[in-house]
Amino acid sequence: LCTDLVRIFIAQGVEVQALQGLSLRVEPGELTAIVGASGSGKSTLLTILSGLDAPTAGRAQVAGHDLLAMSERERVLYRRHTVGFIWQQTSRNLVPYLTAAENIELVLSIGGGPRRARTARATELLELVGAAELAERLPAELSGGQQQRVALAVALANQPLVLLADEPTGELDDASTAEVLEAMRAVNTEVGVTTLIVTHDASVSQHVRRTVRIRDGRTATETLRRTGEAGGEHHAEEFAVLDAVGRLQLPQEYVDALG
Repeated sequence: LCTDLVRIFIAQGVEVQALQGLSLRVEPGELTAIVGASGSGKSTLLTILSGLDAPTAGRAQVAGHDLLAMSERERVLYRRHTVGFIWQQTSRNLVPYLTAAENIELVLSIGGGPRRARTARATELLELVGAAELAERLPAELSGGQQQRVALAVALANQPLVLLADEPTGELDDASTAEVLEAMRAVNTEVGVTTLIVTHDASVSQHVRRTVRIRDGRTATETLRRTGEAGGEHHAEEFAVLDAVGRLQLPQEYVDALG
């Protein structure tokens, strides 16, 4: 739950407002995509929700945790047990000299999981993301899509309540992108972990039920997808978002069309 979230960066005496009063609510178990152009504030939002950064003003709560009131020790425990994170760069997600299974076991070890259960848990997670046959391979022996599926398993190791993914398909081709997104959707369905995917790729929204578009640091529009009763057709409706103080961002194509 984000309410009037503001994040201001100061560089060389110049203030940059990455978030300008953003409000957002994601319900438990939802699979949601946050879409926006470069510089729209979407990655800043994710780093705040992950506990890697703190907002300048406003409110942010994740799974009952007040992100503005946490101590540094609470923040470490929050990142270790409450949220799982997947980076865009495949090389940032995995330790290069450990196998896929060992990467998962490392996270379980840091999280304090029982030693005897680690191997079984790693096997279970790799099966969940469709990568069971990759257990003994090093990251360098995996394709980009395979690395991101293993990264998904690593992010889920300590049973987080929320999964955050920052451009998880940004370095992948179309086929690998579809595989990774379907794996994330399957995990969301199977485990029920609340999932937030940040991306500039509008096609990602085809794999989720709800898409929130951010522009200039604020929520601009929402698209909701549903499956029709006849023939399983997919229908999508886009809504402009009116915020708490009455501001409205018109979709850019409407502005262009209307002059």
